[in-house]
Amino acid sequence: MSVFWTVWISILLLGSIVGCYVLLKLAQKGQSGEDENVKTGHQYDGIEEFDNPLPKWWVWMFIGTIVFGLVYSVLYPALGSFQGFLGWSSQGQWEQEVASKEHEYAAIFNKYAAVSVKELANNPEALKTGQRLFANNCAVCHGSTATGSRGFPNLADKDWLYGGDAETIKQSIMNGRFSNMPPWGSVLGEEGVANVTQFVLSLSGQSHDAAATEKGQTSFKQFCISCHGAEGKGNVLFGAPNLTDNVWLYGGAKEYIAESIGLGRKGVMPAHKDLLGDEKVHVIAAYVYSLSQ
Repeated sequence: MSVFWTVWISILLLGSIVGCYVLLKLAQKGQSGEDENVKTGHQYDGIEEFDNPLPKWWVWMFIGTIVFGLVYSVLYPALGSFQGFLGWSSQGQWEQEVASKEHEYAAIFNKYAAVSVKELANNPEALKTGQRLFANNCAVCHGSTATGSRGFPNLADKDWLYGGDAETIKQSIMNGRFSNMPPWGSVLGEEGVANVTQFVLSLSGQSHDAAATEKGQTSFKQFCISCHGAEGKGNVLFGAPNLTDNVWLYGGAKEYIAESIGLGRKGVMPAHKDLLGDEKVHVIAAYVYSLSQ
């Protein structure tokens, strides 16, 4: 926080506290004494005005709040960048609570880590833990039920870009994945993209134009088989999808396929090793593996 904002916040806070004290003194000013029922001489419609002093308990309570405000401002971070003499911070408290819970649950996660992912997928309690971890860290992309959405893989079926065995799933979560489908629009041209699109439609048994498909097959063999294979069945080493089934990460309609070919695709699955650690990733992997079994 800059010096300006530190000074500005301090002036507002301390000024408000001082203002409360001044307000109290002004309220007491001019009172004739501690006796009650002292008349001011003002009267209207039979109603007389009295100048009674403020109740002692109320005055001391008000002073107490002023003292509390001053003490709090000195002990805790209330004056801009000043951290307070206690050195407390919300982040520090959060880190302390997290460390405490990490220590508390360490034994549970260590017990799960001693079991293989495949075997752990049969442990109901471990799956409940994995589901909660998935909801907090993975559901934002893959959905609460792990069925994904356009651009985010469905983890509940048996179609996997990099392989669906237990250890491969764990490695995907641990280290992340990065796929790069290069754009071919500038190489193929508009007509070429349309032709390859028709050929890809034919691979998955969709309606297609025969003449355009024949031309697109030639381009596919020239530019695409290095990743997707001669039969278009993909390659788990590159994360190249199988084009012969009816499972599409970015949509299987003609316009979506043409968009993928022409503009390319870049998919990023962030690594969670440093964020969650091996033990928690192990449990999430077991949960994800169980979804497709």
